[in-house]
Amino acid sequence: MTHHTSTRRRFLQQASGLIAGTVVSNAWSPCLDAADKRAPLVLSCVDGVLMQTKIADCWNATKAVGATGIEASIAPDLSFPRLFHPTRKYSAATAEDLETLKKDAAAAGCKITAFLMATQFDVRGAEEVAWVIKAAQAAQALGVRAIRIDVVKHKSDNSDFLESVTGMLKEVVAKTSDTGVDFGVENHGNTTNDPNFLDALFSGVASTRLGLTLDTGNFYWFGHPLPNVYELFEKYATRVVHTHCKSIGYPADQRNQQRPMGWKYGEYTCPLDQGDIDFRRVIKILRDAGYQNDLCIEDESLDKVPEAKRTATLAKEFDYLKACMADA
Repeated sequence: MTHHTSTRRRFLQQASGLIAGTVVSNAWSPCLDAADKRAPLVLSCVDGVLMQTKIADCWNATKAVGATGIEASIAPDLSFPRLFHPTRKYSAATAEDLETLKKDAAAAGCKITAFLMATQFDVRGAEEVAWVIKAAQAAQALGVRAIRIDVVKHKSDNSDFLESVTGMLKEVVAKTSDTGVDFGVENHGNTTNDPNFLDALFSGVASTRLGLTLDTGNFYWFGHPLPNVYELFEKYATRVVHTHCKSIGYPADQRNQQRPMGWKYGEYTCPLDQGDIDFRRVIKILRDAGYQNDLCIEDESLDKVPEAKRTATLAKEFDYLKACMADA
């Protein structure tokens, strides 16, 4: 996927929206100059991570850590179980539900930057396809640009997994063509951290609307040496539609060599500002490729931090990302 093709597609989508009387929120500019590439990216946080702050509601939690966006986990019934609030239950199931969420997010000065879907295409098949299609329609209504999907094997006997999931994602893309929403396969687990699988999947689906939710820690978790991790960031940069920002701080003698998948992850996962991933370099790679969505923190080390310090830990990570953005 080239940047020219991607931005032209979004321009046409925006023009179509204007003709129909609606504007696709956050549509990319049809022409990105150097200043546009260096414009601040939205800083967001995974809703499940925000829950660990123990602040009463997701909007105040977002403010407390220094973010302005949330990645919202969406369930098969179109509810948002991790958009926490003492008196509200959020959903995208009805027009009224969508309007309530829009108003509350706007009042908080916050935006939903992406949906998170824990899809299991080899388990539920047609049901998952229907769920993703409904989620894309809800995303369009909310002005959400990207949906994180999971493409990971869950069955031991799954020799036709690639062929099967390729067919399902082709159907998803075809049946959501009017939404303008992109799908970001996360590099995740034992399947999509493999570049060979990703390449085959992208080639098989052959759509510019199937991209990557780039998890900055997962290629490293998979065992790729650190120099190779940056090479993969560059390889897939024009495919990135959403991010999960996390890091790992491995011992120096382990960083540049192949490690077993998941090697001592629980011990070495850490906040962004303490890990091996250079986010100045990450942001520069993404900006040079024309990326315009969010930097979404998914710190999986927070359970090692005392509860009373988790908000401050996240706030420090967002300060680090802001500094990286200014320098990149």
